Amino acid sequence: MGRDVEKNDLTPDHNQINAMPPEVPLDTNLLTNVAKVQEALDNSSDLIIRYIDYSEYPSALALIYIDGMSKTREINEHILEPLTAAKSDSAPEAIKHHLKQVIAISNMQETTVLSAILTALISGKTVIAIDGDPCALVLDTKQIESRSISEPTTQTVIRGPKDCFTENLRTNTSLVRMRIQSPQLRLEQMRIGDVTQTAVEIMYVKGIADEAIVKEVRQRLQKIKINGVLESGYIESMIQDEQRSPFPTMMNTERPDIVAGNLLEGRISIFISGTPFVLIVPVTFTQFFQSPEDYYQNPYIGSMLRFLRLVAFLLALYAPSLYVAMITFHQALVPTVLLVSIAAQREAVPFPAAVEALIMEVTFEVLREAGIRMPRAVGPALSIVGALILGQAAVDAGFVSAAMVIIVSITAIASFALPYYNIGITARMLRFLLLIVASYCGLYGLLIVTLIGGMHMCGLRSFGVPYLAPMAPFRLREQKDVLLRFPIQSLSAPALKERTTNEAGERE
Repeated sequence: MGRDVEKNDLTPDHNQINAMPPEVPLDTNLLTNVAKVQEALDNSSDLIIRYIDYSEYPSALALIYIDGMSKTREINEHILEPLTAAKSDSAPEAIKHHLKQVIAISNMQETTVLSAILTALISGKTVIAIDGDPCALVLDTKQIESRSISEPTTQTVIRGPKDCFTENLRTNTSLVRMRIQSPQLRLEQMRIGDVTQTAVEIMYVKGIADEAIVKEVRQRLQKIKINGVLESGYIESMIQDEQRSPFPTMMNTERPDIVAGNLLEGRISIFISGTPFVLIVPVTFTQFFQSPEDYYQNPYIGSMLRFLRLVAFLLALYAPSLYVAMITFHQALVPTVLLVSIAAQREAVPFPAAVEALIMEVTFEVLREAGIRMPRAVGPALSIVGALILGQAAVDAGFVSAAMVIIVSITAIASFALPYYNIGITARMLRFLLLIVASYCGLYGLLIVTLIGGMHMCGLRSFGVPYLAPMAPFRLREQKDVLLRFPIQSLSAPALKERTTNEAGERE
């Protein structure tokens, strides 16, 4: 029967559970063990404690779980009913053996330390403490509410699998295991976050992944000291090689087929509980222009699509700045007829070309963000209609020229053609820098900034792998799956072990 528990006066600390010494053993007295759990959790309102009395041993058992984290129906049907229907008057050792026989829970473990009980409770498991026995049973009754598997929302393809990851960690790993049914697929779990205790797992294929890179990933994750991890971005920002670089050195995806393909190429995936995005390391710059759809189409079509994405990236990055530089400093490079037309359009515009471009770019970015934040029923309509109305009204009012509206529109459309959101963000951010440089220095400034950016990218590493590999350093045999996509039968997993540089060895 259930018993009321008095609230103690202990004030909880955020790091209390982690601060509990792992070597603290359980007591043989049931009430003492229950009191320790209550003290550690400050007798939380969702902490459920159910006592079960046996005739010869008063308060022989205590069933402990956190309401909402555990499956109440499973506890009632598979734990409480067998216990109350088949009571035993034996000694504590026999009682524990009896429990293992009557409880219909597949995953059952034993523990003798208090910290393990606390970790199990806050993760949704149920604990059975036995009077007279310093060993408790931990039953897996976790209940995690999550949405069902649906189509990807940020990385859509025409031809290919339509499933995507969810916020449930075990669902995500199972989606990858369904594609790679090999005993060499390894999965290692750890908990990160002093308060949140977020489950983080690294996945790789033994024999394909470089053991040095796997060790480096494991060490970086273990060194993280943070109160909580709420999304994969927390982990990404703390383990990536270069914090101040605008270029992404880690890939995130919500598609299981992308993760499976990268695992087969020797990379490591990082799963984080509570987010549908999985991190992939190490990565190179050319990977952000590759889509899984490239491998599901004809190699000529896949190669053409990759080339179009590269052109789209260059347009999203350079189109406004090139226009401003040529109109402001290098009019001789513009055909005469086009130059006369642009001059006629700009005759009534009161702003310089650079200011005009900045106004249009900022306006479009605001419209883009507004379309994302608005309710889905009106968000797309707002962004499209708002851009059309504002663009036409700005041209009619003489604030901007029609040519500038065309340039900004081309830039915006090109940024949407990139398969990964984080590389698109990089192009959007650097576009403003190039625009300001072009307004002061023209094409010479663009050339200098491009050279500086190229040198910066040459120095980047992603877990020891050169960021521009296999273009720089150039490896001829690995060019079959970079800008061009050769037939599947001619492709082989890239030798990431050969790409590991001395910098990675020095970090070890």
